[in-house]
Amino acid sequence: MNVLIAYHSDYGSTEKMAKAIAAGIRSAAADTHIELKRAADASASDLLSADIIVFGSPVHMGSMAWQMKKLIDESASLWMENGLQGKVGGVFVSGGGFGGAGGGAELTMAGLHANFLEHGMLVVGFPRSALGYAEGGLHWGAYARTGNHEGMPAGISDAQLTAARSYGAHLIEVAEKLFA
Repeated sequence: MNVLIAYHSDYGSTEKMAKAIAAGIRSAAADTHIELKRAADASASDLLSADIIVFGSPVHMGSMAWQMKKLIDESASLWMENGLQGKVGGVFVSGGGFGGAGGGAELTMAGLHANFLEHGMLVVGFPRSALGYAEGGLHWGAYARTGNHEGMPAGISDAQLTAARSYGAHLIEVAEKLFA
């Protein structure tokens, strides 16, 4: 299987999550081809060649980073062609805003999932029984609260990276069942 992990990262936390998700996928399916790309470097052809598409973004004012939205908008023609229909999608975000939920993490994840659903993709959430869920998960996907109490970047914890790895393993396990 081919996996594309497209992400944007402001302070490095989302990129660390992307790498942890890739490690989780590799741990569950070593023969999987994984491509990690910054959203600004990804294209519609990258989306077409992937069986599994994973989008990651920091939370920007309750929404995804504009670089992710740009990738989505520039790939909109795939909707007319049903180019992504039947592919598997997953999402992850990092957020530093105020409050325990990271100031818009769920809204950002729901927006990313909505794009996948619009394309007819099969989206994969994050079950609460998965390793690390309590420290770095929401039912939408992997999540890392990376801000301190002043809303400033504070980095990502090992527990949150464990959750991201667990989410990666879950994504590939679900995809293998679907594509078997």
